[in-house]
Amino acid sequence: MIKERLCREYIAEIERLEKSIAELEETIIELKTQLRMKSEEATSLAIENRNLRYKLEKLEKRYNQLIELLKKMKIPFIIIDEENFEEDQENI
Repeated sequence: MIKERLCREYIAEIERLEKSIAELEETIIELKTQLRMKSEEATSLAIENRNLRYKLEKLEKRYNQLIELLKKMKIPFIIIDEENFEEDQENI
């Protein structure tokens, strides 16, 4: 009788542990999926960032070439720093 009672308790404990293991395995699968998604998102953002940096470099190069061309042609022009222009207008 004691043996049967102990066995039932051990069996119940084993079943509880098996259930916990199954839940942990599901949690691990979910976390792996989230990690994979975040990794793909980070890769996508890195690619987008690289593309935007390239476009910015090209725009800066074109801007500088245009300025140099205007200087060589001796065409009068004024460059306004838009970021500081509003601040300068407020100070006047």
